[in-house]
Amino acid sequence: MTETVQAKETIGFQAEIKQLLHLMIHSLYSNKEIFLRELISNAADAAEKLRFLALADESLLAEGGELKIWVDYDPEARTVTVRDNGIGMTRQEVIDHIGTIASSGTREFLKSMTGDVAKDSQLIGQFGVGFYSAFIVADRVTLETRKAGTPAEEGVRWESAGEGEYTIETITRPERGTCVTLHLRSGEDEFLSSSRLREIIKKFSDHIPLPIVMKKEGKTEEEVVNRALALWTRPREEIGASDYEEFYKHVAHDFNPPLAYLHSRVEGTTDYTLLLYIPSRPPFDLWDREPHHGVKLYVKRVFIMEDPKLLPRYLRFVRGVIDASDLPLNVSRELLQENRTLERIRAGAVKKVLGLLEDLAEKEKDKYQRFWQAFGTVLKEGIIEDSKNRDRLARLLRFASTYDEAENQNVSLKDYLGRMKEGQEKIYYLVAENYQAAKSSPHLEVFRTKGIEVLLLWDPVDEWWVGHLGAFEGKPLQSVAKGELDLGQLADANEAKAHELVEQAYAATIAKVKQILGDKVKEVKLSRRLTDSPACLVLDAYALSRRMESILKAAGQEVFTAGKPVLELNPHHILVRRLQDEIDPKRFHDLSWLLYDQAVLAEGGQLEDPAAFVRRFNDVLQAAFREAEKNSAGSAGGNNH
Repeated sequence: MTETVQAKETIGFQAEIKQLLHLMIHSLYSNKEIFLRELISNAADAAEKLRFLALADESLLAEGGELKIWVDYDPEARTVTVRDNGIGMTRQEVIDHIGTIASSGTREFLKSMTGDVAKDSQLIGQFGVGFYSAFIVADRVTLETRKAGTPAEEGVRWESAGEGEYTIETITRPERGTCVTLHLRSGEDEFLSSSRLREIIKKFSDHIPLPIVMKKEGKTEEEVVNRALALWTRPREEIGASDYEEFYKHVAHDFNPPLAYLHSRVEGTTDYTLLLYIPSRPPFDLWDREPHHGVKLYVKRVFIMEDPKLLPRYLRFVRGVIDASDLPLNVSRELLQENRTLERIRAGAVKKVLGLLEDLAEKEKDKYQRFWQAFGTVLKEGIIEDSKNRDRLARLLRFASTYDEAENQNVSLKDYLGRMKEGQEKIYYLVAENYQAAKSSPHLEVFRTKGIEVLLLWDPVDEWWVGHLGAFEGKPLQSVAKGELDLGQLADANEAKAHELVEQAYAATIAKVKQILGDKVKEVKLSRRLTDSPACLVLDAYALSRRMESILKAAGQEVFTAGKPVLELNPHHILVRRLQDEIDPKRFHDLSWLLYDQAVLAEGGQLEDPAAFVRRFNDVLQAAFREAEKNSAGSAGGNNH
């Protein structure tokens, strides 16, 4: 029995917790049984944490005996209890972990809610319901805990009906670990059955490498109701697809099945086992600056740590376990990061994951398309980070292009090479603000006219990785929006000569436009890349785009710009021809600025003075209408005469 030694404190839940509890209670009614899986999973994590800390302080295991999880029920009291003798929590840890959700992903999760019960239940599962799943079946939950290594008088009792607040008090608790008692709602009697609870444990938690204990039916003796054998240690032929799926849900705290997985035993200089998963949806901490989840490292089936750095950052979405045989159990986490054996394991794991993705890309294209939509942006980071695997990663990249402009991005670099025109020497690409801006960019016009395919990119990381890749299978990558237009052998000599003659005719006009725009542009010239649009901006070959400059500035980095853009004008467009013939100085001035501002907008940029743009635009329109009316009136008068 426990005894209260301090007065209760009542604390209100964090606002996000209130929303999450409400959504789970009303959205997961068809998946009630997952509460037991989640609570057992938490208990197993607590045991693993204690086992790791005990490597440095054996006294933590002196009390409490063998690490176990107990599941019990009381039909008269209408309670289900899940208890462990793991690490336990202090009072402050209970407040931090139970009363608050610190993850920035929570806000994104709540923003994603649609009001559609089926869709929302999937989102809840994606987030990972954890402890709060208890409220799916319980109208009151009591948690008692004490952290290993602390006095019995520092136990904690937490209790809540899940409606807006909870109570917390300090108690005397002789046992270390945590006990969660669920007071079941009316109508949840199915969980007051030994056979039903055992069925759920077998279904969801048979793989937990820790004994899960229940009392024998109608007796006081206890028995282990799961295999208590780490799934990754079993032969693959003994493991079914459902076993792999349930283990994923445990290790990743994910409600949804994985997209793909690999299970591999590596023997040689270093012996280790991999059981790694590709999630079907992005984890909510995928874009956190410091993600908290990753692959779990075991040494001879003893949990050491869960660390996103076990794999390169560009594979931070991978979940699962690595179990090594050749690492010392008592090595510190800091030394572990520098361990050469671990480096070999990490390199081997990366090789296996990339092999899995290559198989998906070749044999299960629809599944790989789903992967790319979820994690393609992250995988691109590998081109920058992982020079050893750069070529393999390049083959995994997917794009939209002017050949297949669907936003779903299913064009590979290999596909592109197979469609290159005879004599084409470069892989052409365009980076824009978004898909629509890329698809509609004026920089594509001459390439469309000549039937030359251009890759369309719009992720913030795109400008970085193309610079690091440089070329693919001997073909250099060339931006169509930077530097001089170079079509190599695809250029038309007759067109070039005709262009030179037009340049001579427009020389004076070009000089006047440059004088008006001043230091806004490096140069003004006639374009060979435009066929329909009047103007575009072209950056120097190694200049940062406006978008990249803004990203770097937002990150607090000093930005050194590589010069102003070049304004290119299309001499075949009616606006540019009108500029050539314009004799009114004010109208010439307004047209020059309108052409520049149009080019800025076409790049997805922001105008420095939108009001001036609108004023000039209206003035030019009014002048055009007045001239049209005048011509119309003159024509009508001539007909009457």
